[in-house]
Amino acid sequence: MSKLRPLTFLPVAIFLVLAGFFAYRLELIGQGNAPNLIPSVMIDRPAPVFSLLPLFDGKPRLDSANLKGRITLVNVFASWCVACRAEHEYLADIKKLGVTLVGIDYKDKPDDARAWLAKRGDPYDVIGMDRDGRVGIDFGVYGVPESYLIDKQGVIRFKQTGPWTPEDIQTILSPMVKELKQ
Repeated sequence: MSKLRPLTFLPVAIFLVLAGFFAYRLELIGQGNAPNLIPSVMIDRPAPVFSLLPLFDGKPRLDSANLKGRITLVNVFASWCVACRAEHEYLADIKKLGVTLVGIDYKDKPDDARAWLAKRGDPYDVIGMDRDGRVGIDFGVYGVPESYLIDKQGVIRFKQTGPWTPEDIQTILSPMVKELKQ
């Protein structure tokens, strides 16, 4: 009988480790530990101070000072983001809640973003370009899309990691907006 080499079982061992990690992660998700529930250290803190050039010529800059005085949803997106495409059609539903919808075009080419919005529609009240991702870092962006609900005092009250769905808008965002309006 020939001797088995130690490396013969390496692929099986790797598979078992990966399968175990996958099963463990599924269990965590079942307990509510999902990526879109990642807590943000920015909750209940003022929005970062920033000033971004507008995506469209002739439009105003996007400044953090403009976030005060109204309920605002800051939506961080990019034309290269697949999940942003899935979310985009629901942004009009968010505006119907009576919030100011602000876009931050994240690490994107301006021409690509303008073409993307021309094709899909532009639901934003104002859009700033975050070409180097610096403002995204200040907000604590993990990846796009992400959204931040900001109250009238300019304080971040909620963070949505990942795309909005109709269910999220109805069950999470709408009640929060109603509470902030009171």
